[in-house]
Amino acid sequence: MATTNMSIIDGLYQAFAVGDIPTVLGSMDSNIAWNEAEGNAYADGNPYIGPDAVLNGVFGRIMQEHEYFNLKDIELHEMLNDKVLATLRYDAKYKEGKTYNAQVAHLWTLKDGKIVAFQQYVDTKKLHEANTK
Repeated sequence: MATTNMSIIDGLYQAFAVGDIPTVLGSMDSNIAWNEAEGNAYADGNPYIGPDAVLNGVFGRIMQEHEYFNLKDIELHEMLNDKVLATLRYDAKYKEGKTYNAQVAHLWTLKDGKIVAFQQYVDTKKLHEANTK
């Protein structure tokens, strides 16, 4: 049986899959600390503080730079201390680059039903190579 935290993260991924970004942002605490993986081009704004920073600094750029960006093979793992680990793959294509299928982990921290922190781990070499013209 899924815990509340796992249900929140599962709902976030379901909303993201259908492009329901307002629901994704609504699951975040107003002071969320969002960190992209070191070496990821989007890490230039780390940490992104608050949903608007995540929308503009991460999601907006992904939508602008990608022909498509899908999250595949998502598996959720409940951790201690209100954390949920998601293992998944990015199946995507840069508009000005190549397709890629990268191994990813997302570490989510929740408090009182809201996401307060996010840390991405991804094969940044694969992302960089796909974005090279």
